[in-house]
Amino acid sequence: MPLYAYRAMDPAGAMVPGAMDAANSADLELRLRRMELDLIDYRLSTQKAVAFGKRVVRRADLINFCFHMEQLTGAGVPILEGLGDLRDSLDHPRMREIVTDLIESIEGGQSLSDALRHHGAVFNETFTSLITAGESSGRLAEVFRNLSESLKWQDELAAQTRKIVTYPIIVAVVVLAVTFFLMIVLVPQLTAFIKNMGGTLPLHTRALIFVSRIFIDEWYLILALPLASYALLRFWLKRSEGARLAFDGLKLRVPLIGPVLHKIILARFATFFGLMYGSGITILECIRLSEGIVGNRMVAAGLRRAAQLISDGQSVTMAFQHSGVFPPLVLRMLRVGESTGALDGALRNVSYFYNREVKEMIERVQALIEPAMTVTLGLLLGWIMLSVLGPIYDTMSQLKT
Repeated sequence: MPLYAYRAMDPAGAMVPGAMDAANSADLELRLRRMELDLIDYRLSTQKAVAFGKRVVRRADLINFCFHMEQLTGAGVPILEGLGDLRDSLDHPRMREIVTDLIESIEGGQSLSDALRHHGAVFNETFTSLITAGESSGRLAEVFRNLSESLKWQDELAAQTRKIVTYPIIVAVVVLAVTFFLMIVLVPQLTAFIKNMGGTLPLHTRALIFVSRIFIDEWYLILALPLASYALLRFWLKRSEGARLAFDGLKLRVPLIGPVLHKIILARFATFFGLMYGSGITILECIRLSEGIVGNRMVAAGLRRAAQLISDGQSVTMAFQHSGVFPPLVLRMLRVGESTGALDGALRNVSYFYNREVKEMIERVQALIEPAMTVTLGLLLGWIMLSVLGPIYDTMSQLKT
């Protein structure tokens, strides 16, 4: 459907600008009327980028949606009334549009989960499967509460992941900038003075002059090489499934960052697997949905192997053991949960343990990065000082003699 940019008026007389998908102008006016808005004017937009920032549904908007629905369904308020109250309280144009569409779909005879599936870009398959399980079991309020807690956990996890990735990048940029300054500005001035003194230069001084000359003459290659390598890697990963699988496996083996990433993946898997299994979704379906959650093809391939082994009659623990991607702690918790019938509780324990481990490892990595940067800059400055002051000291010693 085309996108319309519109201006409308709310019941209080305030002007409300926004953008909405509609079949035509009459459909746009009808949709706005259901949102208790009166259409003033509109224009057809050929670019989906109109009001882009206001049309992106963030994780915080989903958390608000789940919290609101949990409170109302838990209090016994009918779904349609709860969605109507939520629609009237929303300021986000895109989310208000989605809730309005949910109301229309439910009024047309669809279930909530079916209505949510019309907006797959906002409510993923795991989300809608959990809602389906909640509807069939009569535990919809509990599912919304679990989803709200899970989304909050995802938000914290994303912040931690950004922290561990962003900090080393900033440090690397700082070290590179200092290196460029030293090699392009400072070292040429010092080496010119040393050459005027005459005499034979030591090997480390000649090496410094050589490196400085490379930075001066080939600076564009030094800057372009990482960008070109990144573009080539992206192209290769886009064209080859085998390359994507190998790259995802390599990410889990990178020193310092790899173990943290592996634990983040395991924590995410344990959280959602336990949530889905506790909501009444079958183990095989939980595994299938988890393949899209883990965000790593190597781990997803291990889950597919485990699902195949379970289909062949093996126990959950043995299947995950033979998948080759889960450490002993996860296997031990699965064994306990399988034997006691509390698999979802055991997986919540795994998630709690790895969440704590991730926070501690991120703090340790950050604590190691700062001294590593100091040592790197110290070695660089030491090399420059030794290469510059060494010949000066040798010349002065010869003059004394």
